[in-house]
Amino acid sequence: MPSISLFSIIFLLPLLNPVISQNPQPPAWTLIDCGSNVSSLIGDRQWVSDTAFVSTGTSKILETPMNDVVLSTARTFPLRGNVNRKFCYEVPVIRTRKYLVRTTFFYGQINGNGFPPVFDQIVDGTFWSSVNTTEDYLNHLASYYEGIFVAGGKNMSVCLAANNLTDSDPFISALELIPLGDSLYNSTDFGSFGLRLVARHSFGFNGPLIRFPDDIYDRIWQPFGQSNTTTGFRNVSVSGFWNHPPLKVFQTDLSINEPKSIELFWPPMSLPKATYYIALYFAADGSSTQGNSRLFTITVNNLNYFRNLNVTSEGSVVFANQWLLDGITNITLTPATGSNIGPLINAGEVFEVLPIQRTLTRDVTAMEQIKNNLQNPPVDWNGDPCLPIDYSWSGVACSKGPRIRITALNLTNFGLSGSLSTDLTRLTALTDIWLGNNSLSGTIPNVSSLKQLKTLHLEFNQLTGEIPPLLGDIGSLNELFLQGNNLTGEVPRNLIKPGLNLKISPGNPLLIPPQ
Repeated sequence: MPSISLFSIIFLLPLLNPVISQNPQPPAWTLIDCGSNVSSLIGDRQWVSDTAFVSTGTSKILETPMNDVVLSTARTFPLRGNVNRKFCYEVPVIRTRKYLVRTTFFYGQINGNGFPPVFDQIVDGTFWSSVNTTEDYLNHLASYYEGIFVAGGKNMSVCLAANNLTDSDPFISALELIPLGDSLYNSTDFGSFGLRLVARHSFGFNGPLIRFPDDIYDRIWQPFGQSNTTTGFRNVSVSGFWNHPPLKVFQTDLSINEPKSIELFWPPMSLPKATYYIALYFAADGSSTQGNSRLFTITVNNLNYFRNLNVTSEGSVVFANQWLLDGITNITLTPATGSNIGPLINAGEVFEVLPIQRTLTRDVTAMEQIKNNLQNPPVDWNGDPCLPIDYSWSGVACSKGPRIRITALNLTNFGLSGSLSTDLTRLTALTDIWLGNNSLSGTIPNVSSLKQLKTLHLEFNQLTGEIPPLLGDIGSLNELFLQGNNLTGEVPRNLIKPGLNLKISPGNPLLIPPQ
């Protein structure tokens, strides 16, 4: 066994109750037809327009007719001037609920380029993956990405962002959020980690994709067939399986009748060095194993994964929370000494384990209110304000380390209008607020609770009312620029002190200097 942490534990789990119905109805999914202006019923499922979930971008209709109506439209987001800026869908969710998030992309030359762009996608503050659909597009296929994340708030942000390799506008065809049952993948600490799908296959299967209604959560199981397969109806009695794989994946397998090893190079691609969640599913055909012992050991890259697994018609799942993989993966199933029948495998899933990153919730909530008070906030003010680090909001600076806080706002000359939210006072890690040369109106909020504030620049706006006298109680404040506004009343005396550079003119004709 490799060296493992407390989370890197191998589990063998048989059946779980309750038994899952094989004739389910779709749960309350959010299925978003990106770029569409109308909602529609497609394949007995209700797809909705994306206009309620995103505030920017351009809706486009593909010129090439598509059999899949959902792929006939897309939304694009402008590349020019927006490298390292994210554009987000804000989808209402239930806080602490676990969701399967799926994005689908079909290019259709909507940008006019011969090849689709490469760009990044982000969930809340966590980098999810790069999106590269070139190979699928050249084969006239759509590309999809799946991840599993827990909602940290009332909305989940799913964002696209141009990186330094992006050569045309990022785009998206569909976005799906499907709530998952509590027991699915629940050995993962979703408060600290998310999962990015690498591969999900039904072994020995050569048919079309397995998904809803066979899989009640509409997970996509791809076929993975080889010559040594068993097909057709099999006598298995699995139900209520851990992770709830569909019964259909147990109707085929990769197997060998002789007591010989099976060597499987899977997932079918080279993997970057990272930590992965691996789940392997097994169930023997009850009619063919009577009187036989199907006992075998599983190794992954020559490391013991599970020893002496006894597979019956009731089935088993063996999974590891955190397993290090790098490059090509070799899974070997070796029959135990004395076994008179070979091993088998029915299905498998591999996810990359993603460390979750989030800005302090209080700061995120405060920035949302500050944004709501502005009539024209920056277009990239969506999702997490600080994360990922390369995609923080324009004009927002943040701390580093395990506790991410907002430390500065530099929005000088951003053309902002609206008013200053009192929620500024909740950003208690702020050291600098620079909002000069905009068109902000209303009064100056009392920000005396910001004990680390060094500079407050509000010059050349349209602010009115009096200067809050408690600003003088901020001991760290050394610059207060208020010139070029329409402030009234008397300048508080406690602002006239050594070490504080106070500017109140030009402008402010009705402001009374201290006597």
